[in-house]
Amino acid sequence: MPYLSLSTWSLHRNLGPLYWTVWDDEQQKHVVQVEPQPEITTLLELPAILASKGYKAIEICHFHFPTTDSDYLQKLNKACNEAGIMFNTLLLDYGDITSEDEIRREADIKLMKDWIEIAGEAGARQIRIIAGDASPEDNPALVRSSEILTNLIEFANKFGVKIITENFHSLTSTADNCIKLVENCNEELGLIADFGNFKGETKYDEIKKILPYSQSVHAKPEMDAEGIPDENEFHKCLDPLVATNYNGPINIIYDGPGNMWEGIERVRKIVESYL
Repeated sequence: MPYLSLSTWSLHRNLGPLYWTVWDDEQQKHVVQVEPQPEITTLLELPAILASKGYKAIEICHFHFPTTDSDYLQKLNKACNEAGIMFNTLLLDYGDITSEDEIRREADIKLMKDWIEIAGEAGARQIRIIAGDASPEDNPALVRSSEILTNLIEFANKFGVKIITENFHSLTSTADNCIKLVENCNEELGLIADFGNFKGETKYDEIKKILPYSQSVHAKPEMDAEGIPDENEFHKCLDPLVATNYNGPINIIYDGPGNMWEGIERVRKIVESYL
């Protein structure tokens, strides 16, 4: 049976500064750029708040971690456990394992391994790895991504963490490529179906194609300028969950204006009939 989850992206204006990872071409290394945001709620407080609102799980974006020292990660793990909230996915929002720049690619792989260890210590069940920024028509890049993901899966097994990817960024902008990656990794690779990432006339067919391979869903509606979801469009994304007997987390994604909790509730109201 599907259950309710929330991505911290839905509260990205409430959880304090955002710590973005970027590649510095001049220095040939990763740097962190800090984007100031008010801290209305701390990440450690959030699991208990979600539990009080009836959520079962959480996804945490990597740029929301104020620190990754061991003491903090253990506190986060404890906060989730005490609230009865599953830390389902750590969303690593950086990295291009299809880059032809070997220095950058190897640095990105090292960063991913570091975050896999962080995910393990923080108690995350899985970590979202971006499959790559290469063109969806670049077959050698698809093979390279499959090989690296397979290696990361083997590495992550040591820490009790599953690797999951998403229809996110260029390489996985088609359902066929998403499915090929899963198959190339002997179906040990998980998949997130994000409703907002497929575009154009084929969007709904693409969603239907990947749902049987998906263990997680990002329920991201199209919205107007006031943050009001297009209910008819959103139902076209959600209805295939029933047809495919989907039984994983439905992660609420709100990225509109105004009060974020109010926006989340507008999305949740539509999603709840699918739980």
